[in-house]
Amino acid sequence: MSRPNDTNTPYGITTRLAHAGRHPDEQFGFVNTPIYRGSTVLYPTVDAINKREQRYTYGTKGTPTADSLNTAWAEISGAAGSVAVPSGLAAVALALLCTTKAGDHVLITDSIYRPTRVFAADFLARFGVSVTYFDPMIGAGISSLFQDNTSAVFTESPGSQSFEVQDVPAIAAEAHKRDITVIMDNTWATPLFFPPHEHGVDIAVEAGTKYLGGHSDLLLGMVTANESHWKRLRNTYDLFAMCAGPEDMFLALRGMRTMHLRLKQAEQQALAMAHWMKARPEVAKVLHPAFSDCPGHETWKQYFKGSSGLFSVVLKPYSDQAVAAMLDGLELFGMGYSWGGFESLIVPFDCTTYRTATKWNPGGPTLRLQIGLEDVADLQRELDAGFARLRAIG
Repeated sequence: MSRPNDTNTPYGITTRLAHAGRHPDEQFGFVNTPIYRGSTVLYPTVDAINKREQRYTYGTKGTPTADSLNTAWAEISGAAGSVAVPSGLAAVALALLCTTKAGDHVLITDSIYRPTRVFAADFLARFGVSVTYFDPMIGAGISSLFQDNTSAVFTESPGSQSFEVQDVPAIAAEAHKRDITVIMDNTWATPLFFPPHEHGVDIAVEAGTKYLGGHSDLLLGMVTANESHWKRLRNTYDLFAMCAGPEDMFLALRGMRTMHLRLKQAEQQALAMAHWMKARPEVAKVLHPAFSDCPGHETWKQYFKGSSGLFSVVLKPYSDQAVAAMLDGLELFGMGYSWGGFESLIVPFDCTTYRTATKWNPGGPTLRLQIGLEDVADLQRELDAGFARLRAIG
């Protein structure tokens, strides 16, 4: 169960999640790989230290805890290999660092996670890498934006906040005609709902902080690569020694065992809430890939195996004061910039100031909702009271 990219396994995904990366025979029979903390690894002889051929050589090069997580994540992602890094943004950075050099050009979806955009502007630009943002609905038309020096296309599907579903397989097909690397931020769907490497993605990044952890108590990023990109990814990772903390990797391994169950429950809860929100008179539109009016819905139906607990809504025109009154009085919904945990969250957002390839003009205030594991009726009752405060101010 621990071999990466074991495409011939007869086991289902929940069985694989329960067993991937575990080696009780190497841990004195204990079910879970323990936390290995350490930097120094001892060598038994001078010959061994000169050859450095033993399994572990130094803390940044790997530990049993790291190997368990990386092996398991590679397996469920259908990847040649995986590395764990300190955060989701670190995963984004590593993917871009291993595919670009000075003088390169990168294409990035206009609906990208905003910190990725900031990294491109404040870091890549300083090192001579130029960036062009593209319409997330461009599909195969991406080929019109390729330049002679384009080295990578960075996708995120669905888009951060605005939830356009990109045709990643079509983008990948065009990119591979020119030997251009395709990177995807797959945090929303995870490999359980969108196996990225089956659909042409060369390097996939996920914020393990979200559904892999599942309890809002760790920071982690995961990066996987197919066979053609794995060596380059691993070499870049080793050069930066961008290793995650042992406690966070242990918590991620623990979260992995129940990840499918939590994700399916989050999907059901979010769909129930999204349909309820769509019927509200205060709501102009629900941005959810499972809804037929969401951009790219047909692509979602064709390639995705499900939807997660995150979606957005566009309210009808209300004042900022009215939206603040609605949100400030909530108790079950927290306001915070993460998601994928057991608790529900809600945040206002506005893409107007930073989207460049497309115009963001929703027609009203926009809210992003993370639906947790609370009772749906309780969440609806709280939002109903919030909508009353919204209407009272107008």
